[in-house]
Amino acid sequence: MLFGKKDHLVGLDIGSRTIKVCEIESTPEGYRLSKFGTRDIDPGLIDEDGIKDHDSVGKAIRKLFKENNVKEQNVAVSVGGYSVIVKKITVQTMSEEQLQETIYHEAEQYIPFDITDINIDFHIIGEGEHNPNQMNVLLVAAKKELVSDYLSILDIAGLNPCLVDVDAFALQNIYETNYEVDDECIALVDIGAVKTSINVLKGTDSLFMRDVSLGCSQVNNKIIDQTNCSRVEAEEIKLSEKEDNISHEDLAEIISSVVADWTTEIRRALDFFYSTYPDERIKTIVLSGGGANIKEFQQLLTSQTSTDVKVIDPFKNIDIEGANVDSAYLGQVAPQAAICAGLAIRRVDDK
Repeated sequence: MLFGKKDHLVGLDIGSRTIKVCEIESTPEGYRLSKFGTRDIDPGLIDEDGIKDHDSVGKAIRKLFKENNVKEQNVAVSVGGYSVIVKKITVQTMSEEQLQETIYHEAEQYIPFDITDINIDFHIIGEGEHNPNQMNVLLVAAKKELVSDYLSILDIAGLNPCLVDVDAFALQNIYETNYEVDDECIALVDIGAVKTSINVLKGTDSLFMRDVSLGCSQVNNKIIDQTNCSRVEAEEIKLSEKEDNISHEDLAEIISSVVADWTTEIRRALDFFYSTYPDERIKTIVLSGGGANIKEFQQLLTSQTSTDVKVIDPFKNIDIEGANVDSAYLGQVAPQAAICAGLAIRRVDDK
């Protein structure tokens, strides 16, 4: 029986190429991995513009839960991309109840969407640095259409959504669970299929966030351009590295070109961070997502940013011995599991 079962949630990361499920038990001794599994979905079902086929994605989630014998139906999911805005704002000091009543009015000047088209949440950080009559607030806004899409596919899958998080926060949570947090700046960089997310932290505070429309699907697109194959075939070529359709040298050149683009955009984002916070320096870049294991990317990013680069281990402080998951496989997919694991440690009443 799980400790604190009544508020237990299963983490579900709905990626544009791979869906991940993770179940983590909270025990008196600490966290323990119970279940973890992945399932690829066809290219095009989800892209940077949203979910294109709700029924197919919902059915894929249902199969993923069945394949991994996940019985719990209460889930935590997360959203990200350009339909989500996270911003630190400063407002006059007031109670949380008062802010709840005025938050939409406060948010209007910061959110580039029609205020009637978004869901808003907030977290009061504390007193303003320069004025004791003001307070800092972390504002989160997500387009209602995006949230509705996620709720729709969870309904098709027969699941109960209890918490909708933000990708960057889920990643930050699992990092803080597994690594010592000090007052140094670190950058969490997640390379997904269609987007790369950057979150610069100082201690537990997020100083800077940015999403870039670059990701692992760029490799597939370049393979398609060279071979005129389908998206499914491009994925097979990328993973198998067979030379039937494209030479090993050409594939290596594609990957080199793509990771150079990633590195350039990440460096630009970090340069902007430094221009905003000239007294800060990033100590470490921590990679997650499908692109994190590409050695050439790690090396190039280290060289171009003059910063130590490492790959996240979301299970570093989590007991994996009791899970029915091959440890070698878990080590291989660990960077892709980070957001999912961050969702799995959330609980029903979390803010």
